[in-house]
Amino acid sequence: MDVSGIAAAATEMSQARTGDAVQVAVLKKALDIQSQNAAQLVEAAANVIPSNPPHLGNQIDAFA
Repeated sequence: MDVSGIAAAATEMSQARTGDAVQVAVLKKALDIQSQNAAQLVEAAANVIPSNPPHLGNQIDAFA
């Protein structure tokens, strides 16, 4: 085998590993941001005060 070919293959593998590590880090950061956004959305939805009076929506008029 050619020494330069082995060195090139090793460099290529190292770059591929580095690229994979960067992609995983970006994915983890994106998941963290989505998790935070979802938590904020759930918290905001829990704090909503109903604007309708409590007697509305308790009866259904059904005619056949």
